[in-house]
Order: sequence, then structure tokens, then C-alpha cells
Amino acid sequence: MSPSSKIDFDNLRPEEFEQHLPELFASAEGKLSEDPRLQKLFAKYPDSLALVRDLETIAETARGLLEPTDPSDDVWTNIQSKLLEENGSLGAEDDDEAAPPDAPRPNGGIGKR
Repeated sequence: MSPSSKIDFDNLRPEEFEQHLPELFASAEGKLSEDPRLQKLFAKYPDSLALVRDLETIAETARGLLEPTDPSDDVWTNIQSKLLEENGSLGAEDDDEAAPPDAPRPNGGIGKR
């Protein structure tokens, strides 16, 4: 039996809701602001809905900040061009000896160079 199954959603007050908020977020499937069990609370106490929406926005923003991004192919082309300008070559005698397109990149990614 989950902790949220012990909550009386029909008679939930904001104080109780805030106490259960961490477990509700942790067990939510989708957005908590759209949870049908909480719509009565949100209709009666709009500040509770505003709180949940603010927390959802913060969580979505934080997830976006943590998602790794690979530099574009233009970045790798520019790096290669700068190295060629500075060193005259990348150490390969010709293009056949250069690293294959699926070779690991310095940041651990794989792809075209």
C-alpha cells in the first residue's frame, strides 16, 4: 500500500497537502497539477495549484540544465581547422589514416569529424 493511498483526497487541506507533497511528487505519473485526485483541492485552494505548478516548472528547468549536450559538428570542424592551422596536420599522413568518422571524440561522443 503506497503512502498516498492513506490520504483522504476528498477532504485534504493545504497544510496536509504540503506535508504529503514530496511523496506525491515522487510517485506522480505525469504532472501532479493534472492529478485527478487533487482537482477538488486545487479548485478550493488555488494557491496549492500555483505551488505545484511552480515546483513543476522548477523541476523541468533543472532537468533541462542537467541534460548533456554534444557540441555540433561545426564545433569539431572548427577545432580541426584550428589544429591544422597551428600544426600543419593532425598527425596523419593522409586522409586514409585519419580517424574514422565513428571514432571516439575527445568528449567521449562518436560521430562525424
